[in-house]
Amino acid sequence: MAFGLKGSRWKSVRAASLVVALALVMPSLTVNPAQAENDDSAWSFFKKRKKAGDDGARATTNFAHSGVGGKAVTTTEIINDGSVAPFLSEGSAAALQAAEIRYADIVNTGGWESVSGGNLKKGSTGRAVARLNQRLFIEGYLRQEATEGEYAEVFTSATKDSVERFQRNHGLAVTGSVDTATLRELNVPAKKRLATIRANMPRALAYAEGLGSRYVVVNVPAMQIDTVGGGKVYSRHNAIVGRPSRPTPVVATNIATVRFNPYWNAPPSIVERDILPKMRSGGASRILNDMNIKVFDGVGGPEINPNRVNWRRAVVDNYHFRQEPGGANAMATAKIEFNSPFGIYLHDTPERNLFNTGQRFYSSGCVRVEKVEIFLDWILNGQDGIDSARIAGLAESVERLDVPVVEGPQLRVVYLTAWPGKNGEVNFRPDIYELDGSGFVLGQPLPVGETMDGERFVLKPVPRSMAALEDDGAVGFFSFFRRSDESESKRKSFSSRFDFERPDDEEKNLKPKVKLKKDAKKPEKLAAKKPDKENEKTVIKKKAKPETVAAAKATEKPVDKKKAKPLEVTVTKADPKAVEKKAVKKEPDAAVEAKKKEPVAVAANKAEPAPAKKAPANCVADDYGQWPDGCEAFAKVKAGDEVSIDN
Repeated sequence: MAFGLKGSRWKSVRAASLVVALALVMPSLTVNPAQAENDDSAWSFFKKRKKAGDDGARATTNFAHSGVGGKAVTTTEIINDGSVAPFLSEGSAAALQAAEIRYADIVNTGGWESVSGGNLKKGSTGRAVARLNQRLFIEGYLRQEATEGEYAEVFTSATKDSVERFQRNHGLAVTGSVDTATLRELNVPAKKRLATIRANMPRALAYAEGLGSRYVVVNVPAMQIDTVGGGKVYSRHNAIVGRPSRPTPVVATNIATVRFNPYWNAPPSIVERDILPKMRSGGASRILNDMNIKVFDGVGGPEINPNRVNWRRAVVDNYHFRQEPGGANAMATAKIEFNSPFGIYLHDTPERNLFNTGQRFYSSGCVRVEKVEIFLDWILNGQDGIDSARIAGLAESVERLDVPVVEGPQLRVVYLTAWPGKNGEVNFRPDIYELDGSGFVLGQPLPVGETMDGERFVLKPVPRSMAALEDDGAVGFFSFFRRSDESESKRKSFSSRFDFERPDDEEKNLKPKVKLKKDAKKPEKLAAKKPDKENEKTVIKKKAKPETVAAAKATEKPVDKKKAKPLEVTVTKADPKAVEKKAVKKEPDAAVEAKKKEPVAVAANKAEPAPAKKAPANCVADDYGQWPDGCEAFAKVKAGDEVSIDN
């Protein structure tokens, strides 16, 4: 057997490796990761776990991790000298198996005793130091002679070196002294360390399957990214990954495309909650110009004059708000795409400050890369003459450039809470998503505390609820309205990146327009029309005002069922009885049935825009989106046009 695995353990490892193959053939779907919420940060999660005092047998590590709520203890740098072991290699599974045998022996002989006394440092003496030396010796950090004779109770240079290696292997601040965080990691029982190693053995084997000579590893628990070539780590980057309520999925694929200076398409929830209020108070054109946003009549439709729309009555889903490259664009200088069933990607960010924090679990699934220029230079590897100078030039400009990566390096987005280091040592990180002991190897972790059919993860994407999209969009958007003379200079120097993360911001990935059924009971809400072919869950996104129902019905067109995808959106904060009434399937009348025979092209990219409805000459909205008296009828028609739902 490979790596000497036997019995039931080998069966579980073989099953895990099959999951990777499933992920590689799953079709690419669109999911919507978005911005993190401050009250749902990793810091809050750690505090909750600390109060709960998880003493169960399930594999966990100490959640009082150094850097929580503080500064980062890791840096982004070019290494390329073989001094650092990669997160993943072809030999990772064998090395973890050897570690499992060693830690099992430690557990069988009684484990290690707890270390007491804080702030131990070089020169300290006493019984607390003796216990520290013994603890380090048992795990292999210190030689036996340091625990005997005159040095047994002395914090020597050898002890200091051992503590530094221990801290580095646990993602702690490397100080060489035993602070509170280090003491807590030292006192994690040996049986929990053994359980963590066992949880990661099938992962290491599965992730390394088919691994080539050039690859990228995003290790979510470590919040770091490796670029690896020829068995050596070229660069290691700090990363921002998914928070506990929006976990980053685990995928195995290849990097496909680099998009320089990409567009960012604002989700309707962000438009409605944050952009429209500014447009109404400050003038539509002025606000949108300041934010470098253009408005289109639906996805693929023509650009419109925002001053000619009554934004107090209009349905935002009818319009496509696209932020142009430059300034504080949410994707900043680059977006790195790859085939994934979960719709995630890697990208730059216009605000760098979050890379300096200790626990970078802030995103909603996608991964933000620090010093992305180094990362891009390694990925492209001189392709098409794009070198570091060209990348810097593109960053200083707003030139749009999409580069399909030829023979793109492999990408592994992994969940490793334990992995082998140098000299047989093992690195450990907290089980931030609570997956150790669940059998998780690859797929989409569910939010912490949630299960589906008794499992903590799924292998296929789970549709996002409309409530989640609404919540995701709220936090952080007001950074768009920070006015600073330094915004462009900061962008040009690859500094001050903005904490934003949005899904599928390219037009080709946006959803097609879909007709919505109108509900007249509550103003400014629309009910999603139930698909005719399948018994899909119906979702309420918006409900139209009573006076708009007639006009909306008059403008409805049938959807091409072969191209349009059924929608599934979750109703939130609604009366269950009211929702039940709204979910009744609308029976098509004869006119609609006749129209169904006519070909209708509905596509995210190539949909032909419907002929624009023109207002009378005197019906022109002012800078505040207000319409003259007598023009309400035109506003009603606009409110009944096609809409698109982002699910």
